Parts: sequence; structure tokens; C-alpha cells
Amino acid sequence: MREYIALIHKDRDSDFGVSFPDFPGCVTAGATLDEARDMAAEALAFHLEGLEADGEPIPEPSSLETVMADAENKDALAILVPAPAQAAKTIRVNITLPEDVLRDIDRYAEANGYTRSGFLALAAKKVMAA
Repeated sequence: MREYIALIHKDRDSDFGVSFPDFPGCVTAGATLDEARDMAAEALAFHLEGLEADGEPIPEPSSLETVMADAENKDALAILVPAPAQAAKTIRVNITLPEDVLRDIDRYAEANGYTRSGFLALAAKKVMAA
């Protein structure tokens, strides 16, 4: 099973932020450490799903030594997040959206390190979980 390093950061008056050195732009947050860890697993799964759907290569996990050698990471808490054992089979769908909504989706997804597919899947799962 592959495990990727997630870095948890906490700034004063903010939630716990989570980032993945192997996946720039794959970020999430949680109000507590436990929630941040859970959100990290979800964010990683969605990010990997998006990469796979877009035909992008999945990198090998970096070593903890390499990640922590970066001075920017010295104040972070490093955790290992398991990648899903097998990515769910992706299915191409055709949907119709208003042009302005699609433009907003693409702008948000790009600014936050998501693919369009990855963002839409994440948004749908969050709405269904609420």
C-alpha cells in the first residue's frame, strides 16, 4: 500500500491546514487534528482520482527524510496518508452546465489545485455527506 506524506500546519487563529509535498495544490483543512487527518485522506483520494481521470502520472511517494529536509517543512507535523488500495473505476459522463457556472468551476478548481473532474466529485461527495 502506498502512503503519502501530508504536512499539517497550524497558524494562530486558523484551522489546521494540510498539504501534500508530492501533490502541489492538493490541500485541505480541519478544525481539529483528527478532522485534518480525515480530510487529508479524502483530499488525497480525490486528487489521485482526478489525476487518473486526466491520464496524469501518479508519482512515487517521497521519503520522510527528503520532505523534512526542506526548511519550509520544519515546523509542520508530518503524517502518512494511505492512498486508496485501488482507485475507483472512472466513468466519462456528459453533463450540461451554464457557461458562467462552468467558468467559475474551472477558475476555482485551477486556483485550488483540482482538476475539473476532481473538484466536481469532491463537491458532490461533500453535498451528499451533509
